[in-house]
Amino acid sequence: MIVVEMAEAVIFDWDGTLADTKKAVVQSFQKVLGEAGCRVSDEFIERRIGIGTKKTFIEAFRECHMRLDVSTLERLAQEKVRIQVGLVDIVNLFDGVTELLEALQGRVMIALATMSGRKVVDKLLPERRVEGYFDVVVTADEVVNPKPDPEVFLVSASKLGVKPEDCVVVEDSVFGVRAAKAAGMMCIAVSSGVYGREELEEEKPDLTIGSLVEKDRVLSFIFGSV
Repeated sequence: MIVVEMAEAVIFDWDGTLADTKKAVVQSFQKVLGEAGCRVSDEFIERRIGIGTKKTFIEAFRECHMRLDVSTLERLAQEKVRIQVGLVDIVNLFDGVTELLEALQGRVMIALATMSGRKVVDKLLPERRVEGYFDVVVTADEVVNPKPDPEVFLVSASKLGVKPEDCVVVEDSVFGVRAAKAAGMMCIAVSSGVYGREELEEEKPDLTIGSLVEKDRVLSFIFGSV
């Protein structure tokens, strides 16, 4: 048994970690990109979930060999968010999410750190009845640098009043795991998103699980023994 110190805070990613947002993200991007004349595959978008809306648009336009100025980028990002807000009905929480959040609440601080926009998150959290679990919610609107930069996690820790080394991040993407490690935080990788176990483990997370249904393993890690 490996003994680890009990964490003071748990920071969750949203897309692909707590919620199955893939269809909504892809549909909203493809709608806007298609109208702009930029054609990329669904997989191109899926593999970039987590790096932020604007960075995904920049990489898509580069893939299409198209120019993208700042004002156009801003307009496309706003339109993508507007469309995604309208797709809340096709977004569902993964199995085990509510049970895990309930088990954590009152025992540690809980934050949500996502590269989704504030309008999307503020619509979805009440719709899925999970807003009350989070002490802090940090979105792409509150940070400058997207994942794999650690900024979103460091801002979350600062708002919680907790040192980075006392935080555990729960992430589904390689970008998120890299960001967590860069922040000096412990990280649980969950292969519920686009990235498989092998890809995630290459980033050296502290624990890898298949889904949040593995609540007991998650709780054992967070509260001191694996």
